[in-house]
Amino acid sequence: MAEHSHLIEFPEALEALFSRMGEMRAVLGPGIDEVEALLRAGLAARERGDVPGAVAGIGRAMDRLAELATAHDPAEGEIMRAMAEHFRRALERGAVGEAREAADVMRERSGSVVHPKR
Repeated sequence: MAEHSHLIEFPEALEALFSRMGEMRAVLGPGIDEVEALLRAGLAARERGDVPGAVAGIGRAMDRLAELATAHDPAEGEIMRAMAEHFRRALERGAVGEAREAADVMRERSGSVVHPKR
């Protein structure tokens, strides 16, 4: 997903998420396809310069991921839902550090791991 690196302040979050779609699909089911489509739509909005559209699209993707997690494990889904809301609010305020932290928590909970580039 390197083509998205210039679109957000912390591209490794979405790169890791995209790279784990197959694994998440195996656990959470075909609803992951919708998460992927929403992420792509959010990134496309960002590429067009539509920051509010990007935040909304990425936020919807995170919400959908939380819904899927809830169906699999209600307690985990509740945590994911809270983190998705925190992520969206941080992006809306321009608090990139907070958004990065929320994305990191969601990624960890989804089973994704970031390996720092050397």
